[in-house]
Amino acid sequence: MWTEEKLDAMMASPSSHLIDDIAKIEGDIIILGAGGKMGPTLCYLAKNACEAAGVPKRIIAVSRFSDPISRDLLDRNGIETISCDMLEKGAIDSLPDAPNIIYMAGRKFGTKNEEYLTWATNARLSADVSERYKNSRITVFSSGNIYPFVNVNQGGCTEDTPVIPVGEYAMSCLARERMFEYASNVHNTPIFIYRLNYAIDLRYGVLHDLATSIMKNEAIPLNTPVFNCIWQKDANEIAIRSLLHCQAPHKTVNVTGPETVSVRYAAEELARALSKDVSFSGSEQENALLSNSDECISLFGYPTVGIKDMIRMQAEWILDGGRALGKPTHFEERKGDF
Repeated sequence: MWTEEKLDAMMASPSSHLIDDIAKIEGDIIILGAGGKMGPTLCYLAKNACEAAGVPKRIIAVSRFSDPISRDLLDRNGIETISCDMLEKGAIDSLPDAPNIIYMAGRKFGTKNEEYLTWATNARLSADVSERYKNSRITVFSSGNIYPFVNVNQGGCTEDTPVIPVGEYAMSCLARERMFEYASNVHNTPIFIYRLNYAIDLRYGVLHDLATSIMKNEAIPLNTPVFNCIWQKDANEIAIRSLLHCQAPHKTVNVTGPETVSVRYAAEELARALSKDVSFSGSEQENALLSNSDECISLFGYPTVGIKDMIRMQAEWILDGGRALGKPTHFEERKGDF
């Protein structure tokens, strides 16, 4: 039976590759925006990897920590936390120095009608952080949303595909990248831009969205016919290990799984595992937001968990009454309205 403790322990169990790599990362690591969907388990994973490698490294989590459950996970596992609203004047300057920064701060949902706050978070804050930590190595979380829609049979966008962001959220994500690119070119800051497409954590993600709709007897929209995803523990390992690949000028890598997953297939498999019927609405379009992960796999290897196991675990989590974060991905959105 799934429990929160079991899932967190699984997410925080480091691979031999991570243990080897974290021993090579010189100095402490600060995770900015650590209280979001991925941050708490990333910090926990990094802490465990350091202990397994026998390296006395500080892992410092910075966030407003609006979710007390996330803060409690970090506190219980001996991870240093700093409560901070980084948009407040002088807040970033008060943070400690560190040679390694993982920048996870960002805003997506609620953008519509509050575009100013999304731009302040994704663009202005990025400029401030890139200046404050210009002498550090920085891994910057970004999004595959900045790519254009491509034919579902094309293999996905590579890092060389020209970006065409749709909607203000995606535009602000590109602005975030450009702020850090500026630091990389002007200050010679080593940067790794981490373009993520859909982490799966059982408490949220595309599969959780599909399973939730199935349990509510809601039709699954097919207009966006396919998606990419990656097990969150694999995604977090890549984020930590990427600190060894920061460079100036910056390096950009798509982070996702190798599969182009059919929405219809995933929904039908989830419905079977949930012992539910499933219905669909709309028609499958010929294009979608898809990222090619060849470069990521070349650098970090194949993800350890594939789509079949993710579907199985997601159904088990739902049936066991697992907690939901209440943060739908809106993967089906095609006009950039978040």
